[in-house]
Amino acid sequence: RKGKMAKSTQLIDNEVFRAYATYAGIVLLKMMLMSLITAYFRMTRKAFANPEDAASLGKGESAKKYVRTDADVERVRRGHLNDLENIVPFVGIGLLYALSGPELSSALLHFRIFAGARILHTFAYLLALPQPSRGLSWAVGYSVTFSMAYRALKAVWLL
Repeated sequence: RKGKMAKSTQLIDNEVFRAYATYAGIVLLKMMLMSLITAYFRMTRKAFANPEDAASLGKGESAKKYVRTDADVERVRRGHLNDLENIVPFVGIGLLYALSGPELSSALLHFRIFAGARILHTFAYLLALPQPSRGLSWAVGYSVTFSMAYRALKAVWLL
């Protein structure tokens, strides 16, 4: 099957596509979890972005003191933004790669390394692990996405 494009009616039976769907689902759920973690930190740190969000803690001037930035909330938000910058391209490029007919073992290697790198990146961000842990995990995930892009283009355009 190497080198043959999958037909849309065969996707559900395609092991590579199922692997892609599994790992794309994992990293998308992880990214969604970052929204909940941000909300948790906003609530526990009482640091809200909008006055209407702080209104539950007081009225008028007393609520305004809760419309502020907090270092912990900002750290989680930056981690979430980094997910958006990396997981969204993975989802698009990973789909093209999965449809380009790669070997299952190669595809699983790409998908697993990317998912592992993003999970490690999240822990490195949230726990403020010393560098280069966060940088390396980002670079590994980014490299995997580039590798998939190159392989997909090579399969389609014979680069």
